[in-house]
Amino acid sequence: MAKSHSNPTFDITCPDCGAILKIDASSRAIVAHTPAPRKRTFEDFDQATRALREAEERKEALFRQAVDLEKNKEDVFNKRFAEAVKKAQETPDTGKPLREFDLD
Repeated sequence: MAKSHSNPTFDITCPDCGAILKIDASSRAIVAHTPAPRKRTFEDFDQATRALREAEERKEALFRQAVDLEKNKEDVFNKRFAEAVKKAQETPDTGKPLREFDLD
């Protein structure tokens, strides 16, 4: 018992994670660490399976959206190319492009 009075320790709870640290006052060192209890993500299996189904549905929707974008990709590129050709025909060609060393 005399040892505990000569070396007082105290417990500190981490405000972030909830772990408990036992600290020796004289050396100011951590003597022991008790990790915070794990929090349950789901209360029961029904809730967990529902969450998994919803995640699968979200993945499937994203995949379908990516497939649709890939199907329309060629049309979008053709429209962009046609617009670029139209813009190039509307702007007059000024001949040779001006280069910086031509200005000397």
